[in-house]
Amino acid sequence: MKQNIYDNATFFKNYTALRASGINYNNFVEQPAIKSIISSLKGKSVLDLGCGDGHFSKYCIENGAESVIGVDISNNMIDRAKRINKDNHIEFLCMPMEDLKLSNQKFDLIISSLSIHYVEDYAELVRKINRLLKTNGEFIFSTEHPIVTARKGNNHWIKTKEGHKLHWAFDNYQEEGMREHDWYVDGVVVYHRTISTLINTLIESGLVLDEIIEPQSTSAGLKQMPKLINEKRRPSFIIIKSKKQN
Repeated sequence: MKQNIYDNATFFKNYTALRASGINYNNFVEQPAIKSIISSLKGKSVLDLGCGDGHFSKYCIENGAESVIGVDISNNMIDRAKRINKDNHIEFLCMPMEDLKLSNQKFDLIISSLSIHYVEDYAELVRKINRLLKTNGEFIFSTEHPIVTARKGNNHWIKTKEGHKLHWAFDNYQEEGMREHDWYVDGVVVYHRTISTLINTLIESGLVLDEIIEPQSTSAGLKQMPKLINEKRRPSFIIIKSKKQN
């Protein structure tokens, strides 16, 4: 069973409020970095996996993409995406990205923002992505950094009695598989993979590695969220760009 945490009413309410605030890790760390390594969107066909409410699909069209298909498991997210994105060059599909079947369609760019850590069978997803890419097409994705997902449980910062962060507790790195975290609700499931698994799976599928980023906060983010200085101590995300050459 694929977890659909975004259709949990409590989670959805808190998550959408966080994104609407504009004061979050997405706006100040992950999104600027993932956008920075897109070669070009002009005239491109885009597949947005784990599209959420369609904010990135909209960004692609606004920056010259010819068409976008956004895919997400959450009915809540897809309903919201359709309400706030009226451009007829965007199509939204409600289904798990692992179940996506598109006949006779290939894309210049397949992108996934902070969704692949929810997928259990990463290797099969990457093989599907390879089949859906045009020659010279790009696959760019961000995921929670393995440094963050490795240790089991919660509360990974080791702190003094006064709450000062001493260091990040790091353990269980080579033990890949399911992790449960508490984020607005209990039992949010993600899948931990090593950096070598993330990279070698791409290579084994026939994709060519192009760039890796372990992003830090923008300067504006540091001003509005001073705690983002901790991204210098351990990265929250990793962003990987690869390409299909034949």
